[in-house]
Amino acid sequence: MTDSKFTEILTTSRFYVELKLDGSQDPVDAYFKECKGFKYSQELVEIPEVTPLGWGAAKQGRIVMTKMPGYVKLSNFTLTRSLRTSQTLWNWIKVVQEGNWAKQRRDGSLVIYKTSSKEGARFNFKRAWPVSYKCSDVKADGAELGIEELEIACEEFERVGVTE
Repeated sequence: MTDSKFTEILTTSRFYVELKLDGSQDPVDAYFKECKGFKYSQELVEIPEVTPLGWGAAKQGRIVMTKMPGYVKLSNFTLTRSLRTSQTLWNWIKVVQEGNWAKQRRDGSLVIYKTSSKEGARFNFKRAWPVSYKCSDVKADGAELGIEELEIACEEFERVGVTE
């Protein structure tokens, strides 16, 4: 990475997160300092069953509980960064607000880089769209212009192996 745009990110963070959306005209859509809430969980379904096994004085009819995996749930994730002049993410939010959100869902990647600018981890996601946007309160004596938070919903994600 030799682009001077990334100097600030590398000097202020031990790592950074890159957001790349499929179909974008930009080589990278945004860089973030923080990603939270990227969570996968699977429901537990318990099914009581009557078996032919004996139970107490009964010759058969023992009740056992079988545990099975249920539906998969993906939490929304939130990306945080200093406010930038780029309108790429805001334009995506705007077209979702205007309707036809299903056509605005994007596949993409979250890539976590080390300070050495080498890829540390990669998550690919599918059918994502912005759920909310927040800009922090702005202070005249603050060091940053403001902090942006972008919450994104996705329907699938997977961790992809990184080659060293």
